[in-house]
Amino acid sequence: MGIKLYYTTVTASREVKSQQSEIIRFLEGKSIPFELIDISVGGAVREEMRNKAGNPAAAPPQLFNEDQYCGDYSMFSEALEGNTVEQFLKLA
Repeated sequence: MGIKLYYTTVTASREVKSQQSEIIRFLEGKSIPFELIDISVGGAVREEMRNKAGNPAAAPPQLFNEDQYCGDYSMFSEALEGNTVEQFLKLA
């Protein structure tokens, strides 16, 4: 599939919900196919995300291109501001 977005459907944080929504809106708006992976379904999925990110404390949202780590929301936001999202997502 390409782009994978690790996110959560179970959070009380408005900030996390907002960040996830912004990434999804961007990907849909640019017609970039992506897969949503919900870490709230179990600890194994959360650990998979953290292992792939190389950070034992990584929290959603986290972006990958297949199994290649792209970054978290702050890195996505920086790429958005710098108009370098395709490079960030390893699409270019």
